[in-house]
Amino acid sequence: MFGTEEMRIIAPAVAGHQAAGIDVHGPLPPDTVFLRVLQGEFDIVVAMYHDQGHIPLKLLGFHSGVNVTVGLPVIRTSVDHGTAFDIAWQGAARPDSMRNAIQLAARLASR
Repeated sequence: MFGTEEMRIIAPAVAGHQAAGIDVHGPLPPDTVFLRVLQGEFDIVVAMYHDQGHIPLKLLGFHSGVNVTVGLPVIRTSVDHGTAFDIAWQGAARPDSMRNAIQLAARLASR
């Protein structure tokens, strides 16, 4: 009723990757897939929309989450919590997410 992207684009892409031997599943409903991740069923979720991925990531790992932008000609990682202007220059910011973003970028670059 709301579009055909899952049927026309996502499902064929998943099927093509499965045919190539890649362990990938989908499309899956975003309201339950994150519970399945927590239960250890999946290593990663590719969310189709910003809020589908950021809401559960921020809930589960606000201070440690990393945002990865795919499909660019360069590696791009960033903190997941946003700019934090409300606590800038107050000595209250935590470095966890930035450290994780840098470490992930370095790991991706080494491949």
